[in-house]
Order: sequence, then structure tokens, then C-alpha cells
Amino acid sequence: MKHVSKFLVVALMVLGLNNIQAQDENNPWQVSFGVNAIDVFPTNDNSTSTNLPAYETGSLFSEYFNTNDHWNIIPSISYIGVSRYIGDGFSVGARGSLNRIENLGDVQIEDVSHYAIDGTIKYNILKNTTIDPFVEIGGGYTWVNEIGAGTFNGGIGANVWFSDNVGLNFQTQYKHAFEDYGVTHFQHLVGLNIKFGGTDTDGDGIYDKDDACPEVAGLEAFNGCPDSDGDGIEDGKDSCPDQAGSKEMNGCPDADGDGIADKDDACPNEAGTAALAGCPDADGDGIADKDDQCPSEAGPSENNGCPWPDSDGDSVLDKDDQCPQVAGTVANNGCPEVTEEVQKQLNDYARTILFDTGRSSIKAESTSVMVDIIQILNEYPTAKFTVEGHTDSVGSAKRNQELSEERANSVRDFLIDKGIGADRLTAIGYGEEKPIATNNNRAGRAQNRRVEINLVK
Repeated sequence: MKHVSKFLVVALMVLGLNNIQAQDENNPWQVSFGVNAIDVFPTNDNSTSTNLPAYETGSLFSEYFNTNDHWNIIPSISYIGVSRYIGDGFSVGARGSLNRIENLGDVQIEDVSHYAIDGTIKYNILKNTTIDPFVEIGGGYTWVNEIGAGTFNGGIGANVWFSDNVGLNFQTQYKHAFEDYGVTHFQHLVGLNIKFGGTDTDGDGIYDKDDACPEVAGLEAFNGCPDSDGDGIEDGKDSCPDQAGSKEMNGCPDADGDGIADKDDACPNEAGTAALAGCPDADGDGIADKDDQCPSEAGPSENNGCPWPDSDGDSVLDKDDQCPQVAGTVANNGCPEVTEEVQKQLNDYARTILFDTGRSSIKAESTSVMVDIIQILNEYPTAKFTVEGHTDSVGSAKRNQELSEERANSVRDFLIDKGIGADRLTAIGYGEEKPIATNNNRAGRAQNRRVEINLVK
């Protein structure tokens, strides 16, 4: 029996000191110290010890609170314990105590020394409460008058916490001696508890275990995370952690009140629309005023927000008007149309162009006619024309064809030289193929020797 009890004591001590893992999750370590009282009487266990005088005890728990006749207390710190929380309400630890016994059961004796060391397994019934009841079992070794015996211990108690770290301990336990010469007794403890070991890296008063931001000081309301700008939104959920804002803006300010956070607002001091990144559009043309060259007049983006002009007033906008400075018709893309009257006038002038006999050179007296033709062509800047050369039937057909082509090109070259676009004029020679009068008399042949300028349709 003696060896069994010693084995149990050792096992409990090993369990208490080596398998330690975590007092509560935040402060796993607890140190307790205070006074203890030894009461042998209410144990229903009369002594057969050879080293102590005979004594009698009462029935179990009889006169349990008789402090004057049965309790043994020394006026100093007489116990110290240490334990560590291992999870699910359980803690393991060790405790040492000392005392002097003067009341042994129902008799008084000379002072007898009492020493004990115990391993403990404690279960806290309630969690995170000010009054913290618990049950405890364990085992240990007790020396009375320097004679030791193993004990099995069981008890109940309560901690009363004043803060996260400091509280009072009240406890009573029954210690049953295994050996016949041992002293079975009750031991009562009252002392101070100090919990420690919790880690608070950022010093914000919230332990790392419960701190969602353990390395940055924060607020309890946000599980230890900070709210740098003080807007009531923790930094981790705040899109603008350094600028106070509103919940609607995810913690960002909205200076102009347009519902667009300043960080996303291209015009943070002017109320605008989401479509324009927070900028206003006074004329409603879909172009932000800051980018609109005509903010008070609606216009397309292609013209930087300005309406397209119609410089010549012909109802064809300059962007579509091939003749923006000359009034024309919609059908002719804003350019004036060559009417039949104009075409007739053009050919009336062209037919009066005179050439040196048998040659393609234009006579000097035709210069004024050429100027009139140029003026007409300039009025229709996009119109294209054919310059057609014709001859009478005198001479060979081959030579007449060549001469008609040379004269048509001579007129074309003159007009180009005076500023008419080369792409607008095409020279064609018809020789004697298209007479407009008879070649049988001088008057007819004179009419057939001509140049025509005709609109390309």
C-alpha cells in the first residue's frame, strides 16, 4: 500500500508539472498563496499512528466549523501553489503547505509539525465569471511529526476575481491517508490568486488570443483592431483609414455630398454624377464640365463638348460640310450644285476660247474668258469637270484627234496653273467626232472648233 501511494503521488506531481499546456486561455498561469487550516476531527478516522498520542475523531463533517477547538492555523503565509490552465476548464498544478498541529482530533498536544506537497487537477465549473467555483482532486505526501504518508485529496472551492489578474481563493479539501499511520484530515485554504502569462503584444489591454490585430493597438469594440480616424469604422473595414468618413462611404469622406467618396471623386468639391466620376455636367451633354470646352452648351465629345458649327449657314454642319465656307445643299454634302444655267454659262465662255491656228496655244485675247471660267469653277470647289476638245473636219482625222487632245490639255493646264485642283479636271479630245454644226461652210466649221467644260455627274 505504501508503494502504491508513493507511485500515485509521483504520478500526480508529474501530471501537474510536466503536462502543462494552457489558467484561462488568456492568463494560463496562476500562483496562489495564503493561510491554511488543518482539522483532524470531522474525519471519522481514529488514529493508530505510532508516533502520535491516541485521539478520537467525530463523524464525517461533525463540528466542521468548530474553529476554536479543532482548527490549526499559523499566523503567516502557510501555503503556496502554482497551476496552469490546459483547456476546457481544467488546470493542473502543485501546492506546498506547512502548519503546526496543536488540536489533534479531540485532544490538545504539544506542537507537531505538518508539511505537505500535493499535485492537483482542478475543474472550473463556470467560465469567465467574477465568482469562479471549482472542484479539485489530486494526491500528495504529508509529513506529520516528520512521518510521511501518501494522501488522496478531494475538495471544492471558489475564486473571487477583482480583475483579470487578481482575486481571492477559498477552498476546503479532504485528504485521506493511505498508510495506517497517516493522519486523515481536512485542510482549508484562504489566499490570494494572481493570474499571469497572457500576451498583449500591442499593449491595448486585449490579449493576443482575442485580439484580431495583435500587433497594432486597437479598441475592445473592434476586437483589438484600431480605428485611426475615429469614425467608428475599424481600419480593416475602412477604405479611408486615415480620413474620417461615413459607413455609407465605407469610412471615406464625401465633401460635396454627391454620394461618391472623395477618393473616387474626380471633382471632390463639386457635386456630380457617378457616370462622370463625381464631376458635374451643367449642359447635360455627358461631358464633365472640367473637360467641356463649352460647359453651358451641349455638344458631342468629338468636338470637346461644343456644338458643331455651320459656318456657311447651309444647314450642313462643318464636320460634314465639304464646303464649310460656301453655302451649298444637303444633297451635295454642303457644297453648291452646278445648275444647268451655270453649266450653260460655263460652256458659253469655254467656246469663245481662241487658239493659234493649227496649234494648241491659247491666244492672249482669251485671258479674260479664262478668268471668268476660273471664277465659276471656284464657286463649286468640289465639283469635277471634263475639259473636252473638238475640231472641224478639215484635215486628217488623226491630226484632228491629236489637236483636240492638245487643246483640251492646254486649257486644263492653264486652269491648274491658276489654282484649280488637278484632281478636279480631266482633259479629253474628241477630234471631229462630235460636231454641233455643219462642216460644209465656214460658219459651221467655226462652231465645231471649240472647247467645252462639262460637269462630271
